[in-house]
Amino acid sequence: MTDAPKKGWLSRLTEGLSRSSRQMTDQVVSAFVKEPLGEAALEGLEEHLLESDLGPAATDRIVARFRELRFGPNPSEMEVKTALAEAVADELSGHQATYEPLAGPKPFVTLFVGVNGSGKTTTLGKIAADLKARGARVLVVAGDTFRAAAVEQLKVWAERAGADFMSRPTGSDAAGLAFDAIEKARAEAYDVVLIDTAGRLQNKQGLMDELLKVIRVIKKVDPDAPHETLLVLDATVGRNALAQENIFGNQIGVSGIVMTKLDGTARGGVLVPVAQASDSPIKLIGVGEGIDDLQPFDARAFARSVVGLGEV
Repeated sequence: MTDAPKKGWLSRLTEGLSRSSRQMTDQVVSAFVKEPLGEAALEGLEEHLLESDLGPAATDRIVARFRELRFGPNPSEMEVKTALAEAVADELSGHQATYEPLAGPKPFVTLFVGVNGSGKTTTLGKIAADLKARGARVLVVAGDTFRAAAVEQLKVWAERAGADFMSRPTGSDAAGLAFDAIEKARAEAYDVVLIDTAGRLQNKQGLMDELLKVIRVIKKVDPDAPHETLLVLDATVGRNALAQENIFGNQIGVSGIVMTKLDGTARGGVLVPVAQASDSPIKLIGVGEGIDDLQPFDARAFARSVVGLGEV
């Protein structure tokens, strides 16, 4: 997914983030229009930013910024929302990057990590479909060998995308499967290998040990692989996403973050503290179940959408 966001995406993004924008802006805008420099309006802004899970540090900076702003005597709703969008965009400055599997070595190996239910399998399937639509030869690998349902779900996505699929019986060694998949991809000239993984945080250290083993074994085939390790986070869990980023980021190391289900929460602002806490940039975001509802992250577009502004 290297292209610019597709036509209509910003409208879908704004619609998908409507719960977050209502949480963040409706009462705030009303207060600022009535009393733009009042402390009551600033306190309301602080409250709603925190309720949107923007985080205390970013909230403090945005409130301080608004305290210094000099709106006219009768600011419009557009003026207030635009100022808020600019403040959110500045908080995200430097925290975006692109996922470019077709621009790297072949086969380009991507490992998907994250807890069960975060949207890993769906995200992988959407990426496979996008890459196939662009003419790539894609191998999808069901590395969550402990959950038969995850394997079946991923197989459906692979078939829908027209991608080739590899799996092993339930309980098989995930590292061995990854090794065989990459060897197959090298021998048969695949462009991209997409590897799903388990996400059982109930046994946190066991999961981390398994993921580290998968990575070590992958490197036996290609010392530079995985070329991307994408952490998939579910926006609906709010600030729990920060804890997940900390666990995977510190123990596994990730190269990019995918934030899913932004349309299912009023706390879409959590993307801001996650981006600021992570050493890895946000690369993709999702606001729906359709293939086109996963797109490259654009900080300015996200900031405008999360305050209820659409395309310019």
